[in-house]
Amino acid sequence: MRMSVIGGGTMGRGIAGCFAAAGFTVIVVDPSESTRGKFAEQLESDVVWAVNRQSITAVDAKTVCALVNVTDSIEEACENAQLIIEAAPEDMLLKRRLFEQIDSAALDTALLASNTSALSVAAIAASTKCPDRVLGMHFFNPPLRMPLVEIVRGINTSDESIARAIQFTQMIRKEPIVVRDSPGFATSRISAMVGNEAFFMLQEGVANAEDIDTALRLGMSWPIGPLALGDLVGLDVRLGVLENLYSRFGEKFRPCPLLAQYVDAGRLGRKVGKGVYSYDASGKRLPGSADVR
Repeated sequence: MRMSVIGGGTMGRGIAGCFAAAGFTVIVVDPSESTRGKFAEQLESDVVWAVNRQSITAVDAKTVCALVNVTDSIEEACENAQLIIEAAPEDMLLKRRLFEQIDSAALDTALLASNTSALSVAAIAASTKCPDRVLGMHFFNPPLRMPLVEIVRGINTSDESIARAIQFTQMIRKEPIVVRDSPGFATSRISAMVGNEAFFMLQEGVANAEDIDTALRLGMSWPIGPLALGDLVGLDVRLGVLENLYSRFGEKFRPCPLLAQYVDAGRLGRKVGKGVYSYDASGKRLPGSADVR
C-alpha cells in the first residue's frame, strides 16, 4: 500500500519511518534540496535507534529506507496514495495552501490528514473540496518511539474517514484516540499548560530547570520533564500553541514572558543546539548546561 508525507523534517521523517517499518511504500515531499539530500541517512539512523530501544519491531533499517523515496513534487507524491499526511510547520496559511495542492493531486478515495498539534482541522479542510475526507493525525515526537496517535475529527469529517484513520494507525502498531476539533485537542492543551507553568516556575526562581524537570519525572512518572520536552518539540512551536490557546481560552494560557524571550533570542531548543538546555551536534544534552536563574 502506498502513502505519502508532505514535509521531510523531524516529524515527517519519523512518520514516514513508522509506515515504511510496517511495509508501506512511502513518498516524502520536501522543497529543500538539503533536507532531501540528508533524508535517507537520517531516516536509517532513526530506525536503528528505534529498533535498539525496542520501540518498533526489529527490522532491517536499509530495507525500511528502501521503501521510502523523496521528491519535491506534491503531484508525484499524491499519485496513487491512499493516505496523505501533511507534516509541515504549524502555520495555517501554509497548511491551507498545501491542502489546496494536495486536494488537486490526490485520488478521490485518498484520506487527507494533517499532523497539526493545535490548529483547527475544520479550517484546514475548508481549503479542499472534500472536507469529509480531511482529519487530524497527530503523531508525537519522536514518532518511531511514541505509541499514541491523536485522531482529530473536524466538523465535516465523515465516520468512514475516522474508521479508516483508526485502521491505518493500528496497521503501524500505534494506539489511536479520537478527539473533537478543539484548540490544542487533548494532548497539546494539557502539555502546553504544564510546560508554560514550568517556565513561570523557572522565571520566578521556584527551582532550577533540572529540579523542575526531575520533579515531574520522578514525582509524577513523566518520561521527560516539561522543560526538556519543550526543547524537544521546539520552544517556538510551544509558544505558537500557547498563543493560539490564549486567543481562544484567555488568561489561563497566557504565555510566560520568559518563554517568549527565549524564542526572541533564537533559543528554540534541541533543533538549534540551545534552549533551556544546550545540546551537541547529535542532539545530546550537554551536562550542566541548564539555564540557571
